[in-house]
Amino acid sequence: MPLLVNGARVDLARPTGDMIRAHPYLEEKAKLLRSQPARIVEPKDLLYVQQREFAVTTPKDGSVSILGSDDATTCHIVVLRHTGSGATCLTHCDGSDTEAEVSLIMSSVKSFSNSTGCGRLEVHLVGGFNDDRQLSQKLTNQLLRAFDLQPEDVHLVTFCVTELNDREEQDIHFPIIYGIAVNVKTAEIFPATFPEKGPDEDLRSAHVLTGAPLTNIYDAKTEQLQIGPYFWGPFPHVDFWLEQDDAQILQNLSTSPLAEPPHFVSHIRSTLTFLKEHPFPSRSLFPDKKPRIYKKNEEGLWEQVCSDKI
Repeated sequence: MPLLVNGARVDLARPTGDMIRAHPYLEEKAKLLRSQPARIVEPKDLLYVQQREFAVTTPKDGSVSILGSDDATTCHIVVLRHTGSGATCLTHCDGSDTEAEVSLIMSSVKSFSNSTGCGRLEVHLVGGFNDDRQLSQKLTNQLLRAFDLQPEDVHLVTFCVTELNDREEQDIHFPIIYGIAVNVKTAEIFPATFPEKGPDEDLRSAHVLTGAPLTNIYDAKTEQLQIGPYFWGPFPHVDFWLEQDDAQILQNLSTSPLAEPPHFVSHIRSTLTFLKEHPFPSRSLFPDKKPRIYKKNEEGLWEQVCSDKI
């Protein structure tokens, strides 16, 4: 079934600008979202989702109330929610395999909603900007087509991407919103930043840098965050990259060097250092081939639990 806006099918044969003009409601909603200052989301009750990760849960979750992700430049953050069950998925897409990724998140939300007679699937797309290489526009188009190919109706509710998330400063384009959060209990979506992006931030980033597919990191039934097991070989030319100055790393390892947040280079250096220290994670990180399991403690923070206690 098709991708719908206000009950009407989206005409994907036309440019996205035409779609926006045909549905001014989308532009108004994007304007409202852009006007909100980014809220700082503390780690309590938060599940942070990195690039090429997704997590899905429901309002019944006793551990996680907020799903969030940031540092999106050309990437898009996608929230898919079933209004009947409240099942909510957040993912951070970079265009690596969009069609397969959309099918995956659709299945994950439907698995919590099959017994719900009423309700509909709603999608919210945020991220990207008018970048020089038009990577944002390409990803926007991929996501729209992928949702339009799904067997179920999907209602596009928020569309704050690419040209609707762009600002210009001295002839340089930047995203307005770099990150969002969704409150699983209330369905509120808002611009957000996150002081804590863990646990296992470097490990999860290394997984992405080595070419990982989209990965589910959360089991809502057990309320456990599950990282790995991940496997890779020695990262090519890691010493060369670690020797480069900040400008070289920014220029060569970013899709949009001029628009990256200030901590981009330090984050990449930290990830590269981690890859150098763990060339064979099957030996150093996952010798028993079991995931690293985390549960929220009484303070609402992630705490690692031994796999033999699960």
